[in-house]
Amino acid sequence: MRSVRIAPFVAIGAVAALLPALTPAVAAAKAQAPTVMPKSAIGVSAYVHQQPRWQRCDPQGPASFQCATVKVPLDYSRPNGKTLDIAISRVKATSPRDRRGVLLLNPGGPGGPGLDMPLWMAPELPADVKKRYDLIGFDPRGVGQSSPVSCGLTADEADWERPYKAATFTKDVAWARTVARKCQAKNGAVLPHITTRNTARDLDVIRAVLGEKKISYLGYSYGTYLGTVYTQMFPQRTDRFVLDSAVDPARIWRGMIQVWAEGTEPAFTRWTQWTAARHTTYGLGETPDAVRKTFWDLVAQADRKPIDLEGTLLTGDDIRTARPIFFDVAYAADMISELKKAAAGKPTPAPRGAAPSRLSEAFVREVPQDNMDAAFWAVVCSDTRAWPRDPEQYRRDAIRDKAKYPLYGDFASNIKPCAFWPKGAEPATRVSNDTKALILQNEWDSQTPLVSGQGLRRVMKGARMVTVLGGQGHGIYGSKSCADKTATAYLTTGRLPATDTTCVATPNPAANSSRTEPTAPRTLPIPQDRF
Repeated sequence: MRSVRIAPFVAIGAVAALLPALTPAVAAAKAQAPTVMPKSAIGVSAYVHQQPRWQRCDPQGPASFQCATVKVPLDYSRPNGKTLDIAISRVKATSPRDRRGVLLLNPGGPGGPGLDMPLWMAPELPADVKKRYDLIGFDPRGVGQSSPVSCGLTADEADWERPYKAATFTKDVAWARTVARKCQAKNGAVLPHITTRNTARDLDVIRAVLGEKKISYLGYSYGTYLGTVYTQMFPQRTDRFVLDSAVDPARIWRGMIQVWAEGTEPAFTRWTQWTAARHTTYGLGETPDAVRKTFWDLVAQADRKPIDLEGTLLTGDDIRTARPIFFDVAYAADMISELKKAAAGKPTPAPRGAAPSRLSEAFVREVPQDNMDAAFWAVVCSDTRAWPRDPEQYRRDAIRDKAKYPLYGDFASNIKPCAFWPKGAEPATRVSNDTKALILQNEWDSQTPLVSGQGLRRVMKGARMVTVLGGQGHGIYGSKSCADKTATAYLTTGRLPATDTTCVATPNPAANSSRTEPTAPRTLPIPQDRF
């Protein structure tokens, strides 16, 4: 989830451009409020015998990209009650003779729409994979075209990256309570059921509706947790699962926000070392300590008087929320160098325009503006009952972690709406299985740090993990990584490495050359500001 305050600094519009560009698939997959199944329907079996009505997603798009809608129970313990619509899509395997089955795709989130994922992933996937699988996209329950939830949040209410300050903590508690209450007021009967476990059940309905005995799966970021929960709940229906940039199931969800702070500090130290060795290029300091001092001097200056960067006034707290940039050393050096110029009153380049949106007007009107935020909180708060309820614990933790992790510790541990959220319908999933999945992990991933992938590997005992040493960015498979070959072999043959392995990332030529215009890191179009 991205703070609206700092987006121009974090990526100068690039983050928004990395989100999936959606086509007007709404023409074929209309979002609807929960409905009621006919009384003749008996139990969950009524859902698995649905016949999807496939039709072209977009009259202007490729005919091969088809969409449909399937119904699922809002509450699987009461399958004859209210239902949700789940929008699904497909691009069929290119070789009927070589077809193995379906490959479900999830971009992460929670709250990330995946309906158009077959379109924007197809160019990134090898031909051998596309020969063997129908690519299946879907918007998870509560997201996009799948009965989207909304809390009616204002822009300020959606901005959740809040630093701890004694003077503002009472206001932050009030904000968290307000968000929880607004979400409850608009979605009270639905919220307890917008969970990863229920989304996993939805995937199994999709599997049955598609006529498959098993599914294969490629999930990024939060999508790794969704895939992991599916393997735990439906091991007999799990085929080949690639879990890319992994969430640690033991740390959902407060711990996964806090791990951002933990992972940022070594990344920041690495950046100071790299940048000091290139002082003649960036002018930020000849030693790591000098680079560190330059950065914190800029934070202190911005705290006294906001720095005008490309027309955006940045406080010191705004600068600290830019923590993801330090996982890409060259990009961070460029950005901090531009910030230093701005702080000295030197002109900075004009802001680049946001990437042109391909969202149709119909789509924008139909999906609530705060849908991704509402779905995020619904999953993050309802998945687990481990969120503290006492605001004073958040205060204590934020004070402790600001001292321990100066860049982001207080942001990560400060009060969140989950402190006031109604409990989810079920406890968190305990993961421990022997599924033969493949875990991919960059060494320097800002959203799911290396320790997170290692945590997933510990509880998935039958899995294998490929660590990309020196790898930067969030999302690996399809990004021309050294791990791609292993993932392709697994998807096409089922062959896993005999043991956990490593490979070395190809150095970025720009990282070792003379100064160039800052560019966003090469990465996949998955939500970069969530899990």
